[in-house]
Amino acid sequence: MASASKPTSRRDPGNGPLIAPSILSADFARLGEEVEAVLGAGADVIHFDVMDNHYVPNLTVGPLVCEALRKRGIDAVIDVHLMVRPVDDLVRMFADAGADWISFHPEASEHVDRTIGLIRERGCRPGLVLNPATPLNWLDHVLDALDLVLVMSVNPGFGGQSFIPGALPKLAAIRRRIDALGRPVRLEVDGGIKPDNIRAVAAAGADVFVAGSAIFGSGDYQATIARMRAEVAAAARAAP
Repeated sequence: MASASKPTSRRDPGNGPLIAPSILSADFARLGEEVEAVLGAGADVIHFDVMDNHYVPNLTVGPLVCEALRKRGIDAVIDVHLMVRPVDDLVRMFADAGADWISFHPEASEHVDRTIGLIRERGCRPGLVLNPATPLNWLDHVLDALDLVLVMSVNPGFGGQSFIPGALPKLAAIRRRIDALGRPVRLEVDGGIKPDNIRAVAAAGADVFVAGSAIFGSGDYQATIARMRAEVAAAARAAP
């Protein structure tokens, strides 16, 4: 595996909680404007849900979309979630297109350790994605090589699904593992995140919150993101 001392992200969003709108729910006819709007409204990270119609039953965006946003001048962290099989070729393409974080599903990689190393070698931060039914023991051998763990709180493949409550104890268990590890690893959650449930998700230990329809489907991006941030802050104040 590539050493953790190799270069990671070109951009650093800081250490606090991060709001990551998913472009899956944006208006693709005006995608550049939509991304600029959510960043202007206070978002921290732009999340790409990349689906291949093989690993999941849907087809979405490729690296050309990432490259187009970079050419437009988007300089925020781009967080790429690969719901594809195989993964390694798309790792290379998205890294070259300007991605900063690249996460993948262990079931979709022939060699998980090798894919993590490839992501880091390409100058990006590696993440592993756990579906609702994916056991935590995938982390036993690779957590110390990751910069990100992404917990799916819906089954992957479609936007607009309802949050699965079983993600909360899973997040809490991973947070305990990360804290015991003693190095910074982001704990991200994706699926059904809304202002009404984000406080419980933050209390369970997540610090990166992917939201698609809750933001892009709202009438006021700034108000929605501000409310999400306030709920996350409330969870932090209530923590023991």
